[in-house]
Amino acid sequence: MGRHKSKPNPGRNTRLADQIQKDLAGLIQRELDVSRAGLITLTSVELSADYAHAKVYFTVMGAEPEAASAALAEKAGWLHSLLFKLLHIHTVPTLRFIHDDQLARGIELSQLIDRANRPQVEPFKPSEPEDPDEQP
Repeated sequence: MGRHKSKPNPGRNTRLADQIQKDLAGLIQRELDVSRAGLITLTSVELSADYAHAKVYFTVMGAEPEAASAALAEKAGWLHSLLFKLLHIHTVPTLRFIHDDQLARGIELSQLIDRANRPQVEPFKPSEPEDPDEQP
């Protein structure tokens, strides 16, 4: 008899991604030095269909995104092993950290919209008399 192939469960993928995001946020808070990496906030986690790989999107305050990304990449293996202890699943995905610049883009677009919607102030022009020969 042939093997029964199961279809991936999209609900499970979402629940697992949310759990990984929650657990990783706590681990990052405890394991990474804020003075070096800044204040890191995880914005989302995308899992591959086979749960082998995870893209972890983050924003950072108080440090350059490159520094935070380097600190996360350096600790990725350690975070993976800690995550393995927390999650009760067969395959814990390898972690790939990606800086999420959507927040910064949103702020820039909001500022552009605000600037475009401001009323335009016309430069002051002194009024000229209607008839130059006319005296007040």
